[in-house]
Amino acid sequence: MKAVLDIGKTHIKLLFVSNHEQVASFSCKNAPIAGQYPQADVDNIWDWIVETLKSCTHTKNVEGFVVTTHGATAALIDSNVTDKSRALTLPILDYEYQGIDECAELYKAERPVFKETYSPYLPAGLNLAKQLYWLQRKYPEPFSNADTILLYPQYWAWRLGAELSSEVTSLGCHTDLWKPIEGEYSSLANKKGWSNLFPPLKKAWDCIGNVTDDVSKQTALPTSCKIYCGIHDSNASFLRYLNTGEQDDEFTVISTGTWTILMQSGGTVNSLHDKTDTLANVDINGNPVSCARFMGGREYERICTTLGGNIKMNPTESAIQDALSNFWLVTPDFSEGNGPFPGIKPRLLCPEKPSSPQAIATLYCALMINQRLSDLNAEGPIYIEGAFLKNPLLCRLVAQLRPNQTVFASSDNTGTVLGAAALIRYGEQANKLELETVEPSYFFGLNAYIKEWHRSIKGEQN
Repeated sequence: MKAVLDIGKTHIKLLFVSNHEQVASFSCKNAPIAGQYPQADVDNIWDWIVETLKSCTHTKNVEGFVVTTHGATAALIDSNVTDKSRALTLPILDYEYQGIDECAELYKAERPVFKETYSPYLPAGLNLAKQLYWLQRKYPEPFSNADTILLYPQYWAWRLGAELSSEVTSLGCHTDLWKPIEGEYSSLANKKGWSNLFPPLKKAWDCIGNVTDDVSKQTALPTSCKIYCGIHDSNASFLRYLNTGEQDDEFTVISTGTWTILMQSGGTVNSLHDKTDTLANVDINGNPVSCARFMGGREYERICTTLGGNIKMNPTESAIQDALSNFWLVTPDFSEGNGPFPGIKPRLLCPEKPSSPQAIATLYCALMINQRLSDLNAEGPIYIEGAFLKNPLLCRLVAQLRPNQTVFASSDNTGTVLGAAALIRYGEQANKLELETVEPSYFFGLNAYIKEWHRSIKGEQN
């Protein structure tokens, strides 16, 4: 039995996997709490993990435990503190906190050039180095009390009993801390001395310890349960498509959730700096991966709620056709400065209360995915993972928008979890992929709608 803890920006999941099949799943909401700044609700997350494990009948049979989390998050700890719940020298900063932009100009003057890190300058705390920069300036004494910086997956692994470790998928995720081509810390990380605070690098699939006696008593996990290093969540989705022998040289994985992240294998990183919010992530083998992003899940929800819709309802074909025929659309940006059109004022070019807000939100996200694929010059097959699988018409719209590429949908919406679970005894079993070909939709007027959408965006930018 394998256990996967998946800490996303809006939800936390604990899943039990056996023979590539999910046998039990638990989830709760995740949200930052107030304090000296918005911060991760570490105590309540830990309490939920403990209570969920303790109450599940599968827990006593877990042989391996792995953690996957969102990026742009790290813990500053004093590793000499015996009680790990009290080891944080500063609360874990919420990356959406815009207050750290008070250091923006100073930080920009010191951050590495794009060609070094392939990491764009991002708003709020989405560059992890920017968080460290702000915290060090704002709270110098508690910052100096930290002897270790733990990336978020490895922080939770350490809480369970693992040794102090770092891992490259979280370290190379738009942090400004890593050189993906050279595979080493950035000039800024070295200059500030932060690179000395990161523990030794481990592979995502390395066993880095066992559950401690104390954690075993709290959770019912056996002390024989091995803890694995862990992985950044989008890279967990991407992992399923590596080394399967089924792909062409180039393919794109679209990992969907709060963020929609497009990761292209076989693409070149050379043209990334010419496109907004494109970057190079790093896969589990340390190889750079061309990426483009937007906050798909967040924007879909905001469009629906702004227009009075229920996000749990999918649109019908007739509702999408009505939106296309009437040119009912919305334009970016619903995400506070992310994606291909950051920072422009969104426009609601539709009735105040349309009959189907979900149709308008679905078209918006399909067009944004298409834009991001074009920004990557994407070729080869497309694989859709995650939350947007629950909206089949959105997937079919992507297939209609990309007639020269075959679109596949994962047969389940737990790609992140199964990818993370594959790290346990990694290499002993081949990645298992169950895919469905996505048939394109056949909506009329889509090309004209795209042109009007782009014209409206250009009008707002001007």
